[in-house]
Amino acid sequence: MADPNTTPSKLQVAHPGVHMPVAPFSVRAASEHVREQGAGHAPSLVDQVAKVPTDPGCYLWKDADGAVIYVGKAKNLRARLRQYVTLTDDRAKIPLMMQLVASFDYIVVESEHEALVLERELIAQYHPYFNVDYKDDKSYPYIAITRGDLFPAIKYTRERHRPDTRYYGPYTDSRAARETIDTLRKVCPVCSASCAEWKRVRRLLDKRPADADVIELICAQKGRPCFDYHVGRGPGVCAGMISSDEYAKNVRRVERFLSGQRRELTNELKVDMADAAASLDFERAGRIKRRLEVIDGLDDRQQVVFPTGVDLDLIGFYREETIAGACVFVVREGRVQRTCEFILDKGFDVDEAELVAGFVKRYYDETADIPGEVDVPVELADAEVMGGWLAAKRGRACRLHHPQRGEKRRLLDMAAKNARHALMRYMMRTGYSDDRTNQALLQLESALALDAPPLRIECFDISTLHGAFTVASMVVFTNGKPDKSQYRRFKIRAELDEANDFVSMSEVLGRRYAPDRMADERFGSRPDLLVVDGGKPQLTAAMRQLAELGLDIPVCGLAKADEEVFVPWDDTPIVLPSGSASLYLIKQVRDESHRFAITFHRELRGKAMTTSILDEVPGVGPTRKKAIMRHFGSMKKLRAARVEEIAAVKGVPADVARAIYESLRALDADRSE
Repeated sequence: MADPNTTPSKLQVAHPGVHMPVAPFSVRAASEHVREQGAGHAPSLVDQVAKVPTDPGCYLWKDADGAVIYVGKAKNLRARLRQYVTLTDDRAKIPLMMQLVASFDYIVVESEHEALVLERELIAQYHPYFNVDYKDDKSYPYIAITRGDLFPAIKYTRERHRPDTRYYGPYTDSRAARETIDTLRKVCPVCSASCAEWKRVRRLLDKRPADADVIELICAQKGRPCFDYHVGRGPGVCAGMISSDEYAKNVRRVERFLSGQRRELTNELKVDMADAAASLDFERAGRIKRRLEVIDGLDDRQQVVFPTGVDLDLIGFYREETIAGACVFVVREGRVQRTCEFILDKGFDVDEAELVAGFVKRYYDETADIPGEVDVPVELADAEVMGGWLAAKRGRACRLHHPQRGEKRRLLDMAAKNARHALMRYMMRTGYSDDRTNQALLQLESALALDAPPLRIECFDISTLHGAFTVASMVVFTNGKPDKSQYRRFKIRAELDEANDFVSMSEVLGRRYAPDRMADERFGSRPDLLVVDGGKPQLTAAMRQLAELGLDIPVCGLAKADEEVFVPWDDTPIVLPSGSASLYLIKQVRDESHRFAITFHRELRGKAMTTSILDEVPGVGPTRKKAIMRHFGSMKKLRAARVEEIAAVKGVPADVARAIYESLRALDADRSE
């Protein structure tokens, strides 16, 4: 535990979740906050970190209310914490997080492996805002085996994990989990935890644990078989029809089945069926045969993806700004047995490796179904440590792998595609996009000091090629959504020898906001916010042009480099919080204007490229031009052709062929000068 002289408090009960602020922030502000945090009598964060040991362990950053907002692990606590307070950690969320930090705590452990285990426990306890977690925080269904009982039962559950119960899953499809239990009990009869007779036997054992050795005899004398026993899904524990050893054999089969080891189970059942047939117990052999048919039916529905019986999980991700989807392909014995989809509460606002690592820790912390290999879409810095943690949970070797090519890479891409669809379904089902849009408009109103939310945003961008084919785009977002019917594009009329964004921007704004255009209904209403692509110089040019027109329209500039927002009243740019709805919206507006401008620019340039010297030759119209180009295939071959070869083209007279030849020679002479 941290020294009480350097940290303000010990670990405590988790506080309510912290909400990300919408106020602008900057690295400079975060740095000043870290230095000035201890301006009173208490030492600053920098001074406190200097006294932290260099041992491995976990650290907890806390806000002013004492709520834990981030939990991390480190091989060297002091070095890791120093990266935060000196802002040398290049993750985008760090400056904002450090502005909220008021204190920290840490716990020293023996190894990095122990730190990883402890980190997962602390995240589960505190649910810090800045750590990766499931978006909806709901409990997912599991299939559980009550290993602590003399006669373990199977159940469908969403309960918190108990140490005497083994859990398989999670299943994101509750129906699939229930169907799996139903199938399992057909293959290997075991008791259901919901069975009243099984509960009666359990209560009997709880009251008289000394009778465990004779429980079968007691049940045979006083018990009565349940309904499941009569239909072949219960083994008859309630009536003493099965010994604890024989029942344990069935439970082991169920566990292997849930772990994906179906081939081994199938082989055992085939041996049992052969033994029953050899003993002339054809009724028992028939029951086993029906169980084998159930397993074969499952295999028919599953896709074979590997020729060998490999066991692995492939995890694909798809990210939006502050939300992500994850999809796990569970491959056992070379077949995709099931897929699980999850929604995460972080997206582009955290590093991809951090997102992947956070999900892997959360997912495998809650399941006993761990394969020999876990494939992820990015190389993880602590893959070896996490692999050791998974191997310890599994009891056998397990590795984290980043496939680059081949079938595993293809399946990983497929998992990412499924993650995207899962995320889109979630956003549509919950109205997430609409809520984010409303939040973005309110945040922009606050950050840019607007009188009202910017319901109509107009953005301009210039596209040129060294002053040639210079065009401008105007895109419009109404209520936070692209309004493509209001998009406009302009050809810049000014004669430019080289690219000049200031002249081009002044011209397009002068044309768009001229009195006749402002009165033209086709151009829509007056915007609530004008966004120009660029920094302070572009913003100044826009302000000067609006002043000449006598217009008072709120305007800001967005620089590409650091996503900084420039405003007229402050020389210091505003930095909207990374991952915030406002930053996502204004970047979307900027990127859309850039796309629209460059599309128009390429269109003009493409038309110019198709205009050749042939258009200037008398007697060559579109039809002859098309025939000539089809015959030669390229201008290079046409320029190398003789007069006779040109005249050989169908529909081209000799005099026209001569004119084409001479025009091409003249063009070559001009280029050689």
